[in-house]
Amino acid sequence: MEFMRTIAEERILEAIRRGELDNLPGAGKPLPPDGIENVPEELRVGFKLLKNAGMIPEEMQLRKEMVTLGDLLSACRNDTERKKLQSQLSAKKLRYQSLMSARGWVMSEAFAEYEHQIQQKLTEND
Repeated sequence: MEFMRTIAEERILEAIRRGELDNLPGAGKPLPPDGIENVPEELRVGFKLLKNAGMIPEEMQLRKEMVTLGDLLSACRNDTERKKLQSQLSAKKLRYQSLMSARGWVMSEAFAEYEHQIQQKLTEND
């Protein structure tokens, strides 16, 4: 791994010497937030890898689905369809709670702080 790091650093230094990194957009400004600054340190690398791969953890997918089902339920006027949606939502909630419990996140103070931000991110309009 050290070998790869050394090669990368050498190439960056060469690009700087050639001026290829001069006048880049945002030069001298802080990096924009990446949205994971409040994720517990031990989870950041995993979340970043999943995000870059276009994947999300199962618990986040479940949260998205629960939000969608909740929206559908609030707009549903058909009793049969409402019962079906409620059943699906209950199953998602049960799976979500099971995952959280198995991962020990239910008692995690860091997750409790981050959970609100997850919910906000899932419900914000793009």
